[in-house]
Amino acid sequence: MSVLCPQPGRGRARVTHAVVVIFLEFFAWGLLTTPMLTVLHETFPQHTFLMNGLVQGVKGFLSFLSAPLIGALSDIWGRKSFLLMTVFFTCAPIPFMRISPWWYFALISVSGIFAVTFSVIFAYVADITEEHERSMAYGLVSATFAASLVTSPAIGAYLSAQYGDSLVVLVATVIAVADIAFVFFIVPESLPDKMRLTSWGFPISWEQADPFASLRRVGKDSTVLLICVTVFLSYLPEAGQYSSFFLYLRQVIEFSPAAIAAFIAMVGILSIVAQTLFLSVLMRTIGNKNTVLLGLGFQLFQLAWYGFGSEPWMMWAAGTVAAMSSITFPAVSALVSHSASPDQQGVVQGMITGIRGLCNGLGPALYGFIFFLFNVELNDMEPKSIVPGPPFLFGACAVVFALIVAVFIPEHHRLADVKTCSAHKAGGSASSSSAHAQNGSPLATPTSDAEDIEPLSFDVNIFWFLSSFMMVN
Repeated sequence: MSVLCPQPGRGRARVTHAVVVIFLEFFAWGLLTTPMLTVLHETFPQHTFLMNGLVQGVKGFLSFLSAPLIGALSDIWGRKSFLLMTVFFTCAPIPFMRISPWWYFALISVSGIFAVTFSVIFAYVADITEEHERSMAYGLVSATFAASLVTSPAIGAYLSAQYGDSLVVLVATVIAVADIAFVFFIVPESLPDKMRLTSWGFPISWEQADPFASLRRVGKDSTVLLICVTVFLSYLPEAGQYSSFFLYLRQVIEFSPAAIAAFIAMVGILSIVAQTLFLSVLMRTIGNKNTVLLGLGFQLFQLAWYGFGSEPWMMWAAGTVAAMSSITFPAVSALVSHSASPDQQGVVQGMITGIRGLCNGLGPALYGFIFFLFNVELNDMEPKSIVPGPPFLFGACAVVFALIVAVFIPEHHRLADVKTCSAHKAGGSASSSSAHAQNGSPLATPTSDAEDIEPLSFDVNIFWFLSSFMMVN
């Protein structure tokens, strides 16, 4: 039995349980897109972008720090206890949006410590599926996540327009409570009893819980170093964009709530098409490396268009390019998977998701600071710079350097042994990489280093972009 909570109604764990948990959590947050933008502007009328960046940056950095520890502990004490914990603390800020906006944003920041639901969910799925079933199961979870975020913002915008923000927050709170109750009463434990402790203890090493452990191994192989630098330079602006783009659309480009909901749906649907149809075709025809370069090219074009664009139609056009740029990370993960030996998959994928996790903390704060530096304020719509969106132009410059570095990545190269301790051979890196999957994708969720991971052709991170003001989770 898990040591942290009882397990009423225990049955056979199924992928359906994970799907329901993910859908309810992100549907609840998706409803809050319109109220979130309003409350953010009202709470921080001065330096809105800066304060938003700090709030989201603190949350992202705390998630990066806590993800390996929670992942490692869930390997020992069971998934259900930590799934309940992560869902509860992730949803806890929702009612405070109407009770006290200041407490709401404070809770949003500190909830990053436990906001790693995807980490536990992907580990849960790995426990109950065979290796040949895992990619399909991860894809189902990711597609459910996408579906919840494509539909819920439009529903929330409609309810807000018809009945007010208070009703939207109430509905979101009820759904969140239902999700917590579902985990407590319905979701069974996925980790076999023989693999879990029956008493309190802390039988993990610091290496397993250290969020910087994977980063310290980056320089041990030149190809890994090139890939990680590419990921850092491309994902830093992407993470910053996640945190501020919808606020920028709403208050600077003057998108209506209905337009934002439609934008989310369009980019979400096109991203699914890009990552399922186009990605597989591109990887078969031009190869992994060239697909990465093409994805970075789309990202560069998209960020430059956001940076110089000042009309709504420009944002819509750039949104289609943003959907195509979502092929980058699955292609990077495929490149790593084909370069690394089977017993290094978890370690190397963990390095990449560790880089992305770090960017989730640095990117939002950096974008907020650049908006502040260029005096882009919501209460002064007169442009003070010839560039309407300075942070996006900065991001485009970073992607230029990412493209240059990516050119030197060898497409056919066997990575050197980058392991550092036997703990990783015993599965420690699996905990770390699966824990960091909250900031990345299911690609980084091996159950052991020896598992031969087939990269999924679906990256959930484009939907962090779509849910940037629902929750940076």
